[in-house]
Amino acid sequence: MDGILGIIVAGVIIFILLVIIRCFRIVPQAHVFVIERFGSFNSEWQTGVHILFPFIDRIAGKVSLKEKVVDFKPQPVITKDNVTMQIDTVVFYQITDAKQYIYGVEKPLSAIENLSATTLRNIIGEMELDATLTSRDVINTKITSILDQATDRWGIKVNRVELKNILPPREIQDAMEKQMKAERERREKILQAEGDKKSQILVAEGEKESQILRAQAKKEAQILEAEAEKQAMILRADAVREQKVLEATGEAQAIELVQQALADSLIKLNNAAPSKKVIQLKALESFAKAADGKATKIIIPSEIQGLAGLAASLKGVLDSDTSNEQ
Repeated sequence: MDGILGIIVAGVIIFILLVIIRCFRIVPQAHVFVIERFGSFNSEWQTGVHILFPFIDRIAGKVSLKEKVVDFKPQPVITKDNVTMQIDTVVFYQITDAKQYIYGVEKPLSAIENLSATTLRNIIGEMELDATLTSRDVINTKITSILDQATDRWGIKVNRVELKNILPPREIQDAMEKQMKAERERREKILQAEGDKKSQILVAEGEKESQILRAQAKKEAQILEAEAEKQAMILRADAVREQKVLEATGEAQAIELVQQALADSLIKLNNAAPSKKVIQLKALESFAKAADGKATKIIIPSEIQGLAGLAASLKGVLDSDTSNEQ
């Protein structure tokens, strides 16, 4: 009996120790424990060590305050122009109120998924296919705002919603691919045409500049040729003028020398006091020079006429003397 009683006492002591140990709870960082007492909300335990009264208190929920990411499966939606496509979303949310999260809604993730699907259908139903494919940011902003307002009373804050994939029907995808291919071909042709146009413009401008340069070169060559001809004519005229000046200067100097010589001869003749017959003889020589000219009429002075007769008589005498000697 004593052995059995000792075992029972030991078991009770161990049970009490286990209960006491279980009364001490540690709340990790970024977590909140919701505590109920006698089945109703009592408190929220923050990070640290807490004591749980056995059989009175219980942990209704352990809530993580970290931001969570949920990837929901694709949802079928219909656009305004009656095109059905599949869209899957990614929701980034964070629990801000542990009490409301525990008591506000049953199965919060399912509630967020369904709310996200219905909101997405409402937004896409007001948009056409092309707008849906090109307005991801607008759709993300709208659905984030609506979900954040709806989940606020559940203690949940929706930080961001992203459209992960938009999958239109296969025939729509084929049509879009053909459209994009045609658009790319059109742009390619436009770019090629613009390139050809620019190339032709550059060639034409190059030819134009080449012609202008050739014309300018020809013009400058003609100008230089004309300038050279002008300079040559000026130089020839200067040479002719200088030649004539030199000839005139030479003639003037020659005439001046002749006149000077004549004046000197007259001065010498005057100084020699010539006789009248010598003067008449000089006059006869001058008359002979005058007779050699081109004048048709010659006026002979009376003195020269007498002198001429004297010269003729003298010549006759000389001739007769010459014949006698023979």
